[in-house]
Amino acid sequence: MAETLRKMLATKAVLSVPGIYDGLSARLVDLAGFEAAFLSGACLSFARFGRPDLGLVSAAEVAETVAVIRERTPLPLIVDIDTGFGNALNVQRTVNTFERAGASALQMEDQLMPKRCGHMRGKQVISSGEMVGKIHAALDARHSEDTLIFARTDALGVNGFEDALERAERYLEAGADAIFVEAPTSLEQMQCIGERFGSRIPLIHNLVEGGRSPVQSARELEALNYRIALFPASLLHLLIPTAQNMLTQLRRDGHLEDLRNQMIDLSVVNELLGAEELLAKSKQYEYE
Repeated sequence: MAETLRKMLATKAVLSVPGIYDGLSARLVDLAGFEAAFLSGACLSFARFGRPDLGLVSAAEVAETVAVIRERTPLPLIVDIDTGFGNALNVQRTVNTFERAGASALQMEDQLMPKRCGHMRGKQVISSGEMVGKIHAALDARHSEDTLIFARTDALGVNGFEDALERAERYLEAGADAIFVEAPTSLEQMQCIGERFGSRIPLIHNLVEGGRSPVQSARELEALNYRIALFPASLLHLLIPTAQNMLTQLRRDGHLEDLRNQMIDLSVVNELLGAEELLAKSKQYEYE
């Protein structure tokens, strides 16, 4: 799937990539017809652990999730590896482990641990030189050259726009397969990023509800010379208020009759997840 993703990024069309966090969300994205999925570190922290995106999830926990998702979908999978979970040597082990688990691309950022969501205040960044070393370490650690390494800089919100551009330039020169300047605050900044880098390397952008992005759609990103439109938390941002509404009604009324027409039932879930196919497959192993 890494080779497939690489070919997609060679075109000029923008790739819309929803964020996922488990087998069910992966299955839903696959069935909806998307061409790739993004394992969001934030959403994994939100959904599995009920924690904010503050670097609390371990590499082993993410790798386990990658393996679970890969079992449920053949889609190219971009995996958020935060800071690489340590120094350059840790990055190499992370790349080895996640590649074996089924990652197609690994997205690494230049934050200082403990990291936090890219749209939160209080971030810190490592030196650009240290990040360049980590990019080289990641590239050297790949088992397959088709596995993509994406480099994200969070420097804009820490050191300003010019430093973010300089870092992006260095990360491109280091061999990153895509560049991600996190949290631009204006359309002018995004135009500058697109004009400077868009013809040289695929550009990534986060479309986070409540974040700082000045654009809201994949079509706008395509016009700005970007190639990957990440919607990292959109699925959860819709599911959470829906779940809260259901729980409020259940607690208040003791039933869900008013919501029944909005709900699916167990048979639909089984159909969605392929229960009949599994049962049919099991019959070939039945012997008298």
